[in-house]
Amino acid sequence: MTNRLTAQLPLLGLNIDHVATLRQARGTTYPDPVHAALLAEQSGADSITLHLREDRRHIQDRDVLRLRDMLQTRMNLEMAVTEEMIEFACLVKPHDCCLVPEKREELTTEGGLDVAGQIDRIYSACDRLRAAGIRVSLFIDADPRQIDAAVACEAPVIELHTGHYADTLDDAGQKQILNDIIRSARDATDVGLQ
Repeated sequence: MTNRLTAQLPLLGLNIDHVATLRQARGTTYPDPVHAALLAEQSGADSITLHLREDRRHIQDRDVLRLRDMLQTRMNLEMAVTEEMIEFACLVKPHDCCLVPEKREELTTEGGLDVAGQIDRIYSACDRLRAAGIRVSLFIDADPRQIDAAVACEAPVIELHTGHYADTLDDAGQKQILNDIIRSARDATDVGLQ
């Protein structure tokens, strides 16, 4: 009997943000995140993920544009829910856009997008991206309210934030968080989300 969460073979998506972080820290043109993405693609990656932040701390507009022209596999553009980012995504037309929360002071994304708390705004962003032919995903916490809100926004895909699991050091805490993630993944699958 096949488990419904593993019925489909897993796909490999590679995030190239940290290649760009190293380039930006060095103030050079290398390492080139586009080159890294193309190597990953040649090695079998099913998709390439990159986060174009409002502050442009790692990935730059030119990286996204170059990748869009060169990449043969899927491009997953992570971005904040802002007018600037939505316009850019509609212009570039990546295969996928993952809407994420973004704070300038954070080193990495610290939690999921509060879709339930800003449902009209998120729905509008999803609608515009969908109209441009872009598949939308929402980066959310493992919370039933957020899953319901993702369904209401008609986003076909969610990504569950696992940072709390990674940051928790005690076994009991990790087990509880992992159970929440598993339950949320099952609940999302049950309502038709990927």
